[in-house]
Amino acid sequence: MLAAPPRAGEGVHDWLFRVARQLHSHLPAGEIIALLETSVANCGRHVPRNEIVSAVQNSLPCAWQPKGQAVPVMSTAKWPKVNTEQRAAIARDGGGLVDLWETSRIRIESNESKTESIVDRLFPGNPLLCCGKSNSDFDTMPRESWRGQLSQLQFIVPSPMSAVTGQTKDGRESKHTLSNTGERRFLICEFDSGTADEHAALLLHLATFAPLVCAVHSGGKSLHGWFFVAGQPDDKILKFFCYAVSLGADRATWTRSQFVRMPDGTRDNGNHQTVYFLNFKPMESTR
Repeated sequence: MLAAPPRAGEGVHDWLFRVARQLHSHLPAGEIIALLETSVANCGRHVPRNEIVSAVQNSLPCAWQPKGQAVPVMSTAKWPKVNTEQRAAIARDGGGLVDLWETSRIRIESNESKTESIVDRLFPGNPLLCCGKSNSDFDTMPRESWRGQLSQLQFIVPSPMSAVTGQTKDGRESKHTLSNTGERRFLICEFDSGTADEHAALLLHLATFAPLVCAVHSGGKSLHGWFFVAGQPDDKILKFFCYAVSLGADRATWTRSQFVRMPDGTRDNGNHQTVYFLNFKPMESTR
């Protein structure tokens, strides 16, 4: 695979993931990154270092293991334990759900669905989006092909997809895989233990470190905070997320392909996934 890297337009992004997955058992991450950089140096397009770093990081959970060894393991040691005292202090002294609502630059105050307009702002243009009614009922299509349907869906991948299909960990073709998820655009921090006021306080606190663009209620018990991280170095994003995890954020959303709640969408039980906060300004400043 290393001897025959694809040319630009032939799946360079997916190739990086597949090769990194094979190399984890043979080389440390730094050497894998350097090796991949050399391999794609003349592929016909500029391959940014952060794309390679992401491939190495994201392939770790499904890294190949020699026969007879344990199944691939996620390096859970990198995630910090919850600092319950700090979390409690932030929840106690920070604002609540009303404060989150009042700091929103845009407020949804009518019952009219705003899903389409919100997604238009979150994902300008016509990128490939992976959305679904459930974890088993989903599709990946250009944004315009989804128009008029999004308010009835509960899930979306918070980054554009790089291709319509990709390969799952067990080798199946699917429209929802890590290998066909593009570069990270948003990092979602979800809190599901505690009250909505506590979750809001934690998101407001994290917003002092990274730009909070959207906050969505799950229609159940949690809040999803959408932080705009496009173009940021992976080590900086990881450092921020580790801090969020230390405050109780769910680790699962670190995976780029993880489904999160559709803003202003509909949960499978019919509950509305209310948007409490919107601020598109951080995205507009990068155009």
